[in-house]
Amino acid sequence: MSNIKVGVFVDAENTRYNGGYQLRYDILRRFAARNGGTLLRLNVYLAFDSERAKEDQDYARRTYAYQNTLRDFGWKVITKEVKRYTDEEGHTTTKANADLDLAVDAMLQAENLDEILLVSGDGDFLQLVTALQNKGCRVELLGFNNVSRALQRQVDAYHSGFLIPDLVPIYYEPRNAWGETGSCVRGYCSRWIEDKGYGFLSFIKRIGNNLWITDNRDPASPWDSAFCHINELADGLQADDLANRDMVLEFYLKESEQKDGGLVAQNVRRVQIKGR
Repeated sequence: MSNIKVGVFVDAENTRYNGGYQLRYDILRRFAARNGGTLLRLNVYLAFDSERAKEDQDYARRTYAYQNTLRDFGWKVITKEVKRYTDEEGHTTTKANADLDLAVDAMLQAENLDEILLVSGDGDFLQLVTALQNKGCRVELLGFNNVSRALQRQVDAYHSGFLIPDLVPIYYEPRNAWGETGSCVRGYCSRWIEDKGYGFLSFIKRIGNNLWITDNRDPASPWDSAFCHINELADGLQADDLANRDMVLEFYLKESEQKDGGLVAQNVRRVQIKGR
């Protein structure tokens, strides 16, 4: 086992509102430990509306059950009380910002950590990341939509949560077996040959180390690829769109009829996100 001590800090509200709805914390834990490190801190910061809980028993029941599930997976749950603000016109807004709590905890606990995985897309954490790196920590970022570009550039590695197998369920495929023939996966276009009308889509076939080895011909690589013909692009998706490496694609895997062990991508579309 690696002697690297790892801490994970999850900005749950930012993640939930930006594509990480129904995030599986058991899979997140497995991803954070993929290199064999010791998970020393697992902190998740959640909003909690105590006023609503008093009046809405269903909300209270669901919220407490969810928190207990996270604890069963070994996470420390830190709740931030929802506050209400009423403006001069009588409009009420709610807010539960745990940024400060997360930042303080990360700075204090970093003394005993070698690596930190920050799960958020909030650019307000830019100074926190810099401070943690100055303490000698390696800082990686995992996010979904609306991730700060500056934050992505500052961290030591950025991971799109959509690409991590099963981290966020593919809601229209509840029995999905990620990576197997007939399954639906998420990936990106690694190469497109415009004049021939085809290319290749890359996806992570399993959670493991060596994510930096993107050449799937290397036995140590956790990546795989599928051949994609232009006819498999869903309505609204153009070949020109595939040049954008930030565009996450969802597609089905079919066994190739031309190449033994090869895969073909079918029904290729932009990532489908279920609302909160």
